[in-house]
Amino acid sequence: MKINLDTPTASTIELAVSGMTCASCAARIEKKLNKLDGVTAAVNYATEKAHITSSDPISPDQLISVVEKAGYSARLAGPNSTLSAADIDEKDDRAVAILRRRLIVAAVLSIPIIALAMVPALQFPYWQWISLALTIPVITWAGYPFHRAAVVNARHRTVTMDTLISMGTLAAFGWSVYALFFGMAGHIGMTHQFSLIPDRTSGTANIYFEAAAGITAFILAGKYMEAKAKRSAGAALRALAELGAHDVAVLRNGQEVRIPTEQLQVGDTFIVRPGEKVATDGIVVEGQSAVDESMLTGEPIPTDVGPNSRVTGATLNTSGRLVVRATEVGEDTALAHIRTLVENAQSGKAQIQRLADRISATFVPFVIALALIALAFWWWREGSVEFAFTAAVAVLIIACPCALGLATPTALLVGTGRGAQLGVLIKGPEVLETTRTVDTVVLDKTGTITTGQMTLLDVITQSGTTRDEALLVAGALENGSEHPIARAIADAAQRVAPLVDVTDFTNFAGLGVRATITDRDTVAYIGRPEFLTEHGLALPADLRDAIVEAQNHGRTAVLVGWGSTARAVLVVGDTIKPESADAIATMHSLGLRTVMLTGDNQTAAQIIGDTVGIDEVIAGVLPADKVATITRLQGEGHTVAMIGDGVNDAAALAQADLGIAMGSGTDVAIHASDLTLMRSDLRAAVDAIRLSRATLRTIKGNLFWAFAYNVAALPVAAAGLLNPMIAGAAMALSSLFVVGNSLRLRRFRTSGISPARSTSAISPTPNSAPQKGPRNHV
Repeated sequence: MKINLDTPTASTIELAVSGMTCASCAARIEKKLNKLDGVTAAVNYATEKAHITSSDPISPDQLISVVEKAGYSARLAGPNSTLSAADIDEKDDRAVAILRRRLIVAAVLSIPIIALAMVPALQFPYWQWISLALTIPVITWAGYPFHRAAVVNARHRTVTMDTLISMGTLAAFGWSVYALFFGMAGHIGMTHQFSLIPDRTSGTANIYFEAAAGITAFILAGKYMEAKAKRSAGAALRALAELGAHDVAVLRNGQEVRIPTEQLQVGDTFIVRPGEKVATDGIVVEGQSAVDESMLTGEPIPTDVGPNSRVTGATLNTSGRLVVRATEVGEDTALAHIRTLVENAQSGKAQIQRLADRISATFVPFVIALALIALAFWWWREGSVEFAFTAAVAVLIIACPCALGLATPTALLVGTGRGAQLGVLIKGPEVLETTRTVDTVVLDKTGTITTGQMTLLDVITQSGTTRDEALLVAGALENGSEHPIARAIADAAQRVAPLVDVTDFTNFAGLGVRATITDRDTVAYIGRPEFLTEHGLALPADLRDAIVEAQNHGRTAVLVGWGSTARAVLVVGDTIKPESADAIATMHSLGLRTVMLTGDNQTAAQIIGDTVGIDEVIAGVLPADKVATITRLQGEGHTVAMIGDGVNDAAALAQADLGIAMGSGTDVAIHASDLTLMRSDLRAAVDAIRLSRATLRTIKGNLFWAFAYNVAALPVAAAGLLNPMIAGAAMALSSLFVVGNSLRLRRFRTSGISPARSTSAISPTPNSAPQKGPRNHV
């Protein structure tokens, strides 16, 4: 639906919000929007989006105005946006680049500042003035985002961690400047006198530039890591947009006219040549072909289509020329619906309120009040504004959440680094919240439990025909085709011997192939059973039984024959990955229930599910059905993890509490997921869950230490028993503890699962015929 910026309209509107610095910002905007009559708003800090539903007509300009009055900026997002995807990407990249430059400047300048303050041997004459010169750009330019956020918060009578960061760094910097110009700290040859308890008469003898600069650099490091994680929030939708065809050949007055896909109208007739993507949803008017619908169904076998068959936009035409009449265009297509499912699932995720942000609502005002009380009390008690201010600065510095700012990003950095070594990518700290409560794992079949590639599994021959003979004839007939089943047969045959040429080749689309084998001068057929019988070839009873058996096991049976009779049945199917059964067993040992969701038929799916030990198999589902199934499980009280690899899994991955994508899958699935497995090994999913839980435990341990340290040290600082310089050192030590605790994640080890025995496919070697024996079923 297009939104008119000038005319009020009742609709669902999505805004892109910028300027939020923590989850409390999102809560504030949400509260403001929900005050409007008829408006229900959900603001997601992670994706920086506001999803707004209005029962009454309302102008987007009015919504944007409310957000701007709250101190933030907003614009229309999604299909209503006037900005292109490239413009948005460029804007986001520029914001991350600016933050990176601030971090680099702060880090480079803070190192000498901290060294000069903490190592007396380095304190040469005028060192304190050099520290001032180095600190000014850190405080003013690098720390600008914190100060700006603090000002915005103050205008709206709220406080966040940014308020505390700004106050702490400015107080330490301001006091140090005062001590330099009006106290004893500016004297030539001054050195820091380390003492735990400050001298109540010499508060101006010390400077705290290292605390001001160090806090700024540490917090910027955490903000930068967070910004990089958030940058990928819209990648799933961008990847979906890349799937469709960009232009199309439309028939106008009998002539082909090339136009952009966006200009297609319902009723237009367009041409799809072999190797091209179908431009939009439609009905085949003319031609026959096989269409690869794996992006929609996840299944590797192309679907045969002919006149009156429905085709879906962005699917791939693999063989014949098709003429299609458009039935749905734009936002009404199946691809657009999948994109909408992904977008809605992302917007509907519960907002992740980081522990630091939740506590800041009480903690920050308490610290500010405590600092003011300490200032007033010691001024009244001692009559010395210098000592009173020293105590107040000590309170702000000791409370400044340096360790708090590092708690999440450092654990995430080490955890994700270790995960990368093990083939696991964790997108951000918010995804870790759900791993410890996951009780149900939903798995896609194709490409997740199975290889997703068609393989020749068996050759059943009639008496008098050898397996190699049948395979080589079939391989010669299929050698020129790119169809997955044909390639599986031809590749297996080429491992037996070089394939001979064929002549008089004729393709009967959707049925089979007829050609003359040159070295035999014999006409041979390969394809469906009815194709061979229609051409006069007899179908022996034993081969008929083999076809039924293969189909009962969810496999594809291809018949090959020559002369007057069918000679062999070639059984082709997807194969189970060797490690799938062990991975499922390990999930069960972790107390997880397993469910398989697939677009395949129930018989084939159940066979695979039983083989690997799946608890429940749900087959014949489309993308919307997968989302509905996960929603149903969530409604029953389950916390659901979804593992998949295709475009058809993208919406389900986004809807699940924890989305896990196989790295061998599509970009859409990877971007829509929370965790990505870089290796196509289902055992990596087990490692992903274990590593995520370990990382979350580390983050919570870091946060506990940061707050425990604050709670223990604040009374000491308020009592005037803590030198601000020692407070700064203690702040640094707490940060080192957090970093050290996070580094323990580098010792994380995999579960050490031993590979399972593979379900083998036929792989004959030259000059050695495969042995007769029990057929190996999936």
